Parts: sequence; structure tokens; C-alpha cells
Amino acid sequence: MPPDKVFGSPLEAVSDIGDGATICVGGFGLCGVPINLVWALLETGAQGLGVVSNNCGIDDWGLGLLLKERRIAKMTSSYVGENREFARQYLSGEVEVELVPQGTLAERLRAGGAGIPAFYTPAGVGTVVAEGGLVRRYNSDGSVAQASAPKETREFAGQTYVLEHAIVTDFALVRAAVGDRAGNLIFNASARNFNPLCAMAGRTTVAEVEKLVDAGELGPDDVHLPGIFVQRVVLALPDKDKPIERRTVRVAEGEGL
Repeated sequence: MPPDKVFGSPLEAVSDIGDGATICVGGFGLCGVPINLVWALLETGAQGLGVVSNNCGIDDWGLGLLLKERRIAKMTSSYVGENREFARQYLSGEVEVELVPQGTLAERLRAGGAGIPAFYTPAGVGTVVAEGGLVRRYNSDGSVAQASAPKETREFAGQTYVLEHAIVTDFALVRAAVGDRAGNLIFNASARNFNPLCAMAGRTTVAEVEKLVDAGELGPDDVHLPGIFVQRVVLALPDKDKPIERRTVRVAEGEGL
């Protein structure tokens, strides 16, 4: 029989995440965010966290909740997004931010999960990403306190590539539509986003699932992420509402823009 990885509650599943831990968090905008685990992490009081995620949620939801409580010391992200508090803390020097091209971030996480220490990519060549100078932390007066260093480059077949290092974190928090008790996961459509990559990159991965089934109920060909990458599973609370970051509606025929 496969091991039973189910925990009784989100708080129990994240109770050993301590101060200064590094955490990879799945989601893209507000889609596929492990919100139950974020709420639980708030309850633990852990601070000084190094968080890797595509973005930092919005001001009052997702990772924005941790940021608002000053729990995050460093964010590794693709963009600041539409979180005003994230932008304010970055520009005022309250949080360190490592900005990474989105595809590079995805590959750094995948490489970490696959045991590949580093790789070369054309993304960022000829920019501050490769040449250095990308601001990671500001002083309170707006001057630069810390900037990125130049990265190693190399030519292959006449094209220049930049060396990027894999990401491995202490923990990973992800959300799936369906999971079994052995940690095998199925994601729903675009909610898959960064979740499988984060799960691979975490030394200890915690998955909240909307539906929990017994081991053996999921068909092998239906599984998006095998349970070998998941150490803990918890059943998510029923969603009262799944927020939409930006609503877009079709203009009715005959109406102006």
C-alpha cells in the first residue's frame, strides 16, 4: 500500500514552516492559488520568509496577505503585478525583489525538481537580466541599495546564452483540483500554471486539493503530477468565492467602447 500523506488540517500541514524558510507558492494571479495554506501560514506567525511565486497576489488576497503583515523578506517573481502594497514595499526598500523572466522562472523551478543545477537560456541576453544592474532592493530614500550582478554568458552555434541557476526551496505550497491520499494530483485547466513546477522544486511539498480520493482511484494517464513530488496532502475548505483578478465582458452589440 502507498503511504497515506493526508493531514488533518492546513494548519497542521504547515506548522513546521519556521522563520526564514524559503517557500515556492503555486498560482498565477488569483488562479490556482493555495489560499487555505496561505491562511494557515498566516496563523503560524512565521516571518522573514523567502517566497518564490509568479507574482504576489493582490493587496487583500493570496500572498498579498502575507506581504501586508510584513512576513515576506524576499520575493522572487516575474512581475510586481497589480499589488500596490508590493510595489510600495519594493520601492521603499522594505522587501527584496528578484525579478525573473517568466519562462526563465518556470525553467528554474523545473530544473530544481529535475536535479539540474543550472542551464543556459537566450532570455535576457543583452539586458540588465544578464548584464547586471537590475534593482533588488532600494534604500528608503529611493536610491539603489542592492542590484543584480552580471551573469555568465556563453556562445552556442553563434548565439549568446545566459547561465541561470535552478531553484529549490525548503517548502512548496500548491493547489490541485483532485488529489489522492498518495499525493498524485490533477489540476484544472489554467489553474495548473506554476503549481506542478513549484511542487517539483520544494523539498517538502504541501498540496491542498478540492477533491480527495483514495489511492488507486486516479487513472495513471490522468495524473498531471505524480505523488513522488508531494509529501503532504490536505483537503481544501469549500470555496465561498473564487475571485477574478480582472473581469472582462463583451461589449453589447450597438454599444460604444
